[in-house]
Amino acid sequence: MAAEQMADEGQNAGARPLDAVDRDILRMLQTDGRASIRSVAERVHVSRANAYARINRLLDDGVIRGFTARVDHERAGQGASAYITLKIVQNSWRTVREQLQALPGAAHIALVSGDFDVLLLVHSPDNRALRELVLTKLQSIPEVLSTRTLLVFEETDLDPGPGAP
Repeated sequence: MAAEQMADEGQNAGARPLDAVDRDILRMLQTDGRASIRSVAERVHVSRANAYARINRLLDDGVIRGFTARVDHERAGQGASAYITLKIVQNSWRTVREQLQALPGAAHIALVSGDFDVLLLVHSPDNRALRELVLTKLQSIPEVLSTRTLLVFEETDLDPGPGAP
C-alpha cells in the first residue's frame, strides 16, 4: 500500500510554494470562507487584483479544494458519530476508498499506518443507522477484513490558529 500512497501524494508535486501572503489568505479563508476579495486584500495588504489572482492560483493548484459550511451535525439530524478503523486487503486502497466515499454520512477517510489501514469518520442520524452502516454496508465490502467502531461522545472543531498554514 505504501507505493499507492506515494503515487497519490505525487499528484501534488507540481504545486508552487506558498509565501507568507498566501498563508495569511488561507488562514483568513479557513476562518471565514465567505470573506470578500476586498476584505481579504485589505487584511493581507495587497491589491484586490493581487488577492483575486492569488486565490485563483490557490484554487488552480489544488491548495484550496473548495468552500464549505461548518455544520453542527447533531443539529443537522446526524446525532451519532463514530471513527471506524478498518483492516483491508493489501493493495486494495483505491477500490475501498471509492466504496467508502459512497457511504451515507462518510465525512473523512484516511489511509494510515499502524494496527489498522483506514480511519473513517461517519455521521449518522442515530445508533441504529450507524449499526446498519457498519454491519451491513462496511462489512459487505469484500476487501474489508475487519472493523472497529469508536463512538464519538463529544467533538469540538478547532479553528485555525495564528500559526496555522
